[in-house]
Amino acid sequence: MTVNYPASSPERTALLEQIKDKALFRGEFTLSSGLKADYYVDLRRINLAGATAPLVGRVMLETVKDLEFDAVGGLTMGADPMATAIMYAAVAQGRPMDAFVVRKAGKAHGLQRRIEGPDVAGRRVLVVEDASTTGNSPLAAVEAVREAGAEVVGVACIIERGAAAAIEAAGLPYYAAYNEEDLGVR
Repeated sequence: MTVNYPASSPERTALLEQIKDKALFRGEFTLSSGLKADYYVDLRRINLAGATAPLVGRVMLETVKDLEFDAVGGLTMGADPMATAIMYAAVAQGRPMDAFVVRKAGKAHGLQRRIEGPDVAGRRVLVVEDASTTGNSPLAAVEAVREAGAEVVGVACIIERGAAAAIEAAGLPYYAAYNEEDLGVR
C-alpha cells in the first residue's frame, strides 16, 4: 500500500497540533463505516473554523503538490468544507480552482443533480475526504464524478485511518496529510 505523505513543514505541524487539541477524542465510538474505534477525530471542528480552515487548504495543497487538477470535492458532508478550503488556498496562490459537492443520491427536484457546483465533465478532479477508514465515501464520490465525465487524478484525506488498500485497489493515487501514528493513537 502506498500512501503519499507530505514532508514536514511548520504549517503541517501547526495543523496537527490544532487537530490533536480541538478535534481528537478518546473513548468508544462507532464510525460512519460502522466500525468501532477507541478514538474519534471530528475534523468539522477544524475544517469549519475560521482560524484553521485556511491552514487545512494550504496543507492539503502541499500534500497533493504533484497532482494537476482544477476542481476538488467529494461526498457530502466530510469533504465539503475541506474542498472549499483547498479551493480558496489555490485561488489565493493564483491557481484557478473550483469546488464541488457529491450528494449521496441525486435530487428529485430542481436540476436533479447529484454533483453540485461547477460542472466536472471533462475536468481533472481531486476527490477528498476528511478522514477515511474504509475508503467507501471517497470511492462513492469517485464513481459519481466519473459518471459525470470527470477524470479523477487522485484521492486525498486529512487523516488516513485504513482506506489505503481500498484506494490502491481502485488504482488511484492516495494522499494523506497525517496517519494514526501522527495523531499518537497507534
